[in-house]
Amino acid sequence: MFYLLHGEDEFTSREQLKKLRQQGDFGYNQDTYSGADVDLKTIIITTNTLPFLSEQRLVVLDGLPRKKRGEPASSASTAPDTAGDAQGGKAKKGKRGSKSAKSSALTRAAFEKALAEHVEQMPDETVFILLLEEALEASNPLVKAAEKHGKVIHNALPKGAALNSWINKRAANTHVKLAPDASALLANFIGNNLRLLANEIDKLATYVGEGETIQVADVRQLSAQVQEARIFDLTDALAQRRRKEALNLLHDLLSDGEPPLKLISTITSQVRSLLLVKELAQKGMRSAQISSTLGMAPFLVDKAVRQVPNFSMAQLEGTYRQLLATDAALKRSRLTPEMALDLLVVNFGS
Repeated sequence: MFYLLHGEDEFTSREQLKKLRQQGDFGYNQDTYSGADVDLKTIIITTNTLPFLSEQRLVVLDGLPRKKRGEPASSASTAPDTAGDAQGGKAKKGKRGSKSAKSSALTRAAFEKALAEHVEQMPDETVFILLLEEALEASNPLVKAAEKHGKVIHNALPKGAALNSWINKRAANTHVKLAPDASALLANFIGNNLRLLANEIDKLATYVGEGETIQVADVRQLSAQVQEARIFDLTDALAQRRRKEALNLLHDLLSDGEPPLKLISTITSQVRSLLLVKELAQKGMRSAQISSTLGMAPFLVDKAVRQVPNFSMAQLEGTYRQLLATDAALKRSRLTPEMALDLLVVNFGS
């Protein structure tokens, strides 16, 4: 049995992988390999090995080799008979008698083709799962092999109405309901970061209790990610000089019980993030690279990348110093919190 779990929604794919692990009788016959590190021969030998003291063997391949520079996207190129070598013969030697693993490594296209051919010859006792955080084309040999000898599961990230449906279904699975405006709040501020959404819903479900309904107030009180995203909307309005909207957002946050010092701290942290994002973006880094480098959530990096063109480095540095001064003034009680924040909004970025 060959399962191909592919698509950008890696969270759902990994949840499905977990269920497949629980369904089979694998015992200690379970092996997981990283596609970036393992060679095809190892995969073939492992999948051909019969299980010991259980009915099935599970082999999981997490990812595929990276495409080599200049390699075409198509997988139609002819692959060498690597599968045959691994199953019954000796590895071919070069003029000097051997080749290093690196020099003899297959291209991504050849790896896919050889692996697809091997799937047809696997023992019935083997369950082979390939998990990919990318979508493969219908013409890919691995897709065709899974359609013929197993199952293809394509997991795309939900958007729009599909995202709201996912959120409500997740809530139902945790035995709670979501008020429509609470569901919309999660969708708008967290987006389709499903792993983060699942964590927030699980936390909210524990808070309200089984059979209860999660309200907007619960989300605003417990979800730090939503609060941070709301404050990002505040800085977004400030960045685009929409001061009236920024003041309204500020007063909404204060009326929701957000402590002024915490607001200052969060805005300061976000301005610092804008400085770092702008610096890395100017070096040519893309959003995914920036997210990995700074340890920021991808949706927050995307927001920051859209904001930074509105500021020069000098403006961001000046605003950062202004925030630190406002924080110090509040701690010394020289200003009321509301007055300090209002002045900050009026003078932001100047």
